[in-house]
Amino acid sequence: MPATAAVPLSALGEATMPLSSFVRPVHRHYFTRCAERPNYRLRRYDFAGTLAVMPLVRAFLDTCAATQSADYRYLFTLLGSELANNALRHSLSGQPGGTYTLLVHRHRTGLHLTCRDWGGLRERDGRLKPRADGLNLAAESGRGLAMVDAFATEWGDNGQAEFRSVWFFLSCDLAGSRWNTTGD
Repeated sequence: MPATAAVPLSALGEATMPLSSFVRPVHRHYFTRCAERPNYRLRRYDFAGTLAVMPLVRAFLDTCAATQSADYRYLFTLLGSELANNALRHSLSGQPGGTYTLLVHRHRTGLHLTCRDWGGLRERDGRLKPRADGLNLAAESGRGLAMVDAFATEWGDNGQAEFRSVWFFLSCDLAGSRWNTTGD
């Protein structure tokens, strides 16, 4: 039988899609960055496990906190983005076909965010801990959980390596947070 030469495949080009194509029409109000439906109790959205949708993640988080002060919105979006980024970098959710879920519970006193991911193969059961040098500005990575620990009112996780849930609560008045709201 004669040997067949491998036929080279042509390189695939890049395709550009509007981020809105990732959003179901019934959930479009989750991403407006406006307080058009401020009295929600729960918002949940499943995000594709790719960095390309991080602008949608930030829009979702900013919309959830739309009725709060600018500092609160910024901080809630920052901390929520860190949890989403950790799901992408440190779990199977960031692999092709992966997803993670953000759930926001609205309370009279603040917002509670939970990020549920698929967990990781190398992780073991146990509670997450921020790195001791996590707030070092010279560190190239490892600051995410340290920021959540410093700026969230409360935070924690379910302690499971598979299907990990990491959450934080941010009080409306930023009580319990090391966030500087005095403008000093």
